[in-house]
Amino acid sequence: MQIGIVGTGLVGSSTAYAMLMSGVGGDLVLVDINEARAQAEADDLRHATPFTHPRRIMSGGVKELEGCEVVVITAGANQKPGEDRLSLLNRNADIFKELIPQVLDAAPDTILIIATNPVDVMTHLSAGIAKDLGIPDGRVFGSGTTLDTARFRSLLGDYLDTDARHVHAYVIGEHGDSEVLTWSLATIGGMSLKAYCQLRDLAYDANMKAKIDQGVRQAAYEIIAGKGATYYGIGAAISHIVDVLEHDHSAILTVCAPISEIGGIKDLTISMPFLINGSGVQECLPLELSAEEAEDLKNSAKIIKGAIESMET
Repeated sequence: MQIGIVGTGLVGSSTAYAMLMSGVGGDLVLVDINEARAQAEADDLRHATPFTHPRRIMSGGVKELEGCEVVVITAGANQKPGEDRLSLLNRNADIFKELIPQVLDAAPDTILIIATNPVDVMTHLSAGIAKDLGIPDGRVFGSGTTLDTARFRSLLGDYLDTDARHVHAYVIGEHGDSEVLTWSLATIGGMSLKAYCQLRDLAYDANMKAKIDQGVRQAAYEIIAGKGATYYGIGAAISHIVDVLEHDHSAILTVCAPISEIGGIKDLTISMPFLINGSGVQECLPLELSAEEAEDLKNSAKIIKGAIESMET
């Protein structure tokens, strides 16, 4: 499977490195408006192949994406310290209106993964462009809250002193400030989170939830304040998504994809658990949320819908 990555900044290069080190995908094509940067990243990654997995790593323009089965879009303006994701909207929308048609012209059969923030809105814009060009539904989706879900599971794993891979809990809604942590659905080894905490004599209360909620919700801001950007986590998340596509895993991931309605809000793109296989997004899985979580999800959907409408005016 040949993979294209458009945008070789910290997120794009970290994604390429994560795929190289884990053996995900095949040949890599790196594209950036800064051609020298793309070439340098390709060279640097290529020098790691004797220690990892043999593959060709190339750089070039958008036309070199021809034949790519998956294209990851990380290009766009960077999020500044203290800046919320939605404030990036207008800057990145202008970039995408020019970029996405070029990518799909070069690789019309590709699956497009959007990682540029605000990812919900950028994915909605990209999916709309793709639909106008005749691209089938499900072939354009975003990284969504895949990373937020991983953060939630990681922090719960730390608190429970349990391998996070056995913690099942979703973050849904906006990839941003209004995201929703689905506490009511969290399970460990088939047990509810509450029952597991009781079994292990651990507190399950508002203070515990608030601490973990803040850890998930503020993670990006704290990382950006400390080192300027987040990239390792999202790079690993995208690599995992590509692995699912490559091997047709039929996995359930909290990516963001267009949906007809949620919480009474129509025609938007939002993160939910979606079934994904080698052909892209197949189906949204409905969740039996608590009343509070359902209301929070509705509010998150309103925020995304408002951003979409502001972009369209």
